[in-house]
Amino acid sequence: MKIVHVITRLIIGGAQENTLLTVEDQHRDYEDDVTLVSGPGLGPEGSLEERAHGGGFDFRIIPQMGRSIRPWSDWTSYRQIIDILRETRPEIVHTHSSKAGIMGRAAAAKLKIPVVHTIHGAAFHYGQSSLAHWNYRRAEKWAAQRCDHFISVCDAMTDQYVAAQIAEPDQFTTVYSGMDVEPFLNANESRDELRRRFGFTADHVVVGKVARLFPLKGHEHIVAAAPQIVDRNPNVRFLLVGDGILRPEFERQIAELGLTEHFVFTGLVPPDEVAGLIGAMDIVVHTSRWEGLARVLPQGLIAGKPVISFDIDGAREVVKPGETGYLVPAGTTDGLTEAVSELAGNAQLRDQMGTTGRDRFTDQFRHQTMTKRIREVYELVLSRSK
Repeated sequence: MKIVHVITRLIIGGAQENTLLTVEDQHRDYEDDVTLVSGPGLGPEGSLEERAHGGGFDFRIIPQMGRSIRPWSDWTSYRQIIDILRETRPEIVHTHSSKAGIMGRAAAAKLKIPVVHTIHGAAFHYGQSSLAHWNYRRAEKWAAQRCDHFISVCDAMTDQYVAAQIAEPDQFTTVYSGMDVEPFLNANESRDELRRRFGFTADHVVVGKVARLFPLKGHEHIVAAAPQIVDRNPNVRFLLVGDGILRPEFERQIAELGLTEHFVFTGLVPPDEVAGLIGAMDIVVHTSRWEGLARVLPQGLIAGKPVISFDIDGAREVVKPGETGYLVPAGTTDGLTEAVSELAGNAQLRDQMGTTGRDRFTDQFRHQTMTKRIREVYELVLSRSK
C-alpha cells in the first residue's frame, strides 16, 4: 500500500510517537511505501526527527509548517503538501494534529485522494478563548467535509466531535494509541537504582507525573494538594518527569511551602527513559485539563502501577475506579488529596490495582494492535472509494 502521513511537527509527544510508530510498522511489517511529511521538530519538548531520518522510509520536512497560524507560511506549506502528493501519488493520505490535519485534508481532497484523519486530541478544547474555540470548531467542520473517515484515540474524542456536529458517528473508528509495551512490562528492572539516584529510600512512596511543565498540564494541582498529602503521609515524594516554561514558578511555590525535599524534577528526558522512571514510581498521577487519552495512563498500568487521573476526555476508558485507580473531578484539590492519600497508605491496594491494569490493557495498547486496526480502516475507506 502507498501511504502519505502528514503531521504538524515531530516533537516528543504522544501524537508524534503514535504517528512515528505507525509509519515504522507500515514500512517494516507490511512493507508499505510510506512517506512521512512534517514541519520542523522544534520545541522545548525535544525532537523525533533523528529517529525518523533513520527509519528507512521517505521522510520530508516542510520548513514553513509550524503550529502557529501564519497565513503566508501556511499557504506555502499547503502548496508543498500538494506537490508531495502529486509526486508520490499515494493510495491514501493519513493526517494528524490540527494544523497539518486541515492542510493535509484539503490537499488530499483537491487531488481526490482518500484521506483518514486521526484525532489525537480535540482541536477545540478547555482553556481556549471563546473566539479560538469557535474558529477551531468551524475549521474542523470545514475539514471534515474533505475527510473520508476519522480515527479517534478514544471513544471520548468521537463523542466530542459528534456533539460538536463535526461528523456523524459512523464516520469514526476508535483505535487506541499504541506503544512499545515491553519497556513498561520490564519497567521495574531498574527501580532500585533509579530510586537511589533521586534520593528515594525503600520507605518512600513515590507519586509521579509525566508531562511537560506547560499550561493545562495541571502540575499546579499537585503542588496545591501536596501539603495535605505530606501531612497525612510524610514519606510521600513527588517525581515530576519533564521540563518546560513553568518549572521556575513551580519550584518557587514548592519552596514557599517548605516542601522542596519532597519534590524531584528530572528535567527533559529521552522517551526511552520514561518506562524506567515510571518503574521507580509507586503511583502515577495525571492532572491535565485537556488530553485525548494520555499515554502515561496505560503506560503506568502496563508497568503495574495504579493510576489517578482527572476525569477528562478518555481517562475513564482505562482508569476504572476501585479496579485500576481513581478518577477525580477535574481541578479538585480535595479529590486528588484523598485519592493519593488512600493509595499512599495501602501498598497491597497499589499492587492489586497495578496488576489488574497490566492484565487488562497490555495487549490493547501494543503498537502492533494499533497498526493492524489502522490498516483495517484504510481497507474500509479504499473499498468505499472504488
